[in-house]
Amino acid sequence: MENLDQTDRTILRILQNDSKKTAKEIAAMLNLTVSPVYERIRRLENQGFIKKYVAILDKDRIGRSITAICQISMRYHDESFIDEFEKQIQSLNEVQECYHMAGQVDFILKIHVQSLESYHEFVRYQLSKIKNIGVINSNFVIKEIKHTSEYYI
Repeated sequence: MENLDQTDRTILRILQNDSKKTAKEIAAMLNLTVSPVYERIRRLENQGFIKKYVAILDKDRIGRSITAICQISMRYHDESFIDEFEKQIQSLNEVQECYHMAGQVDFILKIHVQSLESYHEFVRYQLSKIKNIGVINSNFVIKEIKHTSEYYI
């Protein structure tokens, strides 16, 4: 962060809010010329501050309105078991996010599915087939209060 000045931070905030903004639009917002803004964006991309540009879909419109937060506890904590779990989780399309945790549970998964029945099928036929899972604890979101992909910078 020490390499970023206030203009860089403002550009990042603008792009986090709307990644379709052009360098020309951003330059106008900042009262700058297009060329330096374009070069700053390129530098931020090349330095890895901007990882990629995405479209955030409406989960209800695409039929994934059920959100489950799943806590996984492993039976054994050997490195090979953890590596295998992480590898297999990557192939499960229903899992949007996976975090390896410190504390009472080993992993937390954020899962989006069409219905409770489809979640049941996911757990029964996919998730529970992963070796070394000891406990699966599922919680279901009843109301989303805040959802953002933006970082405060």
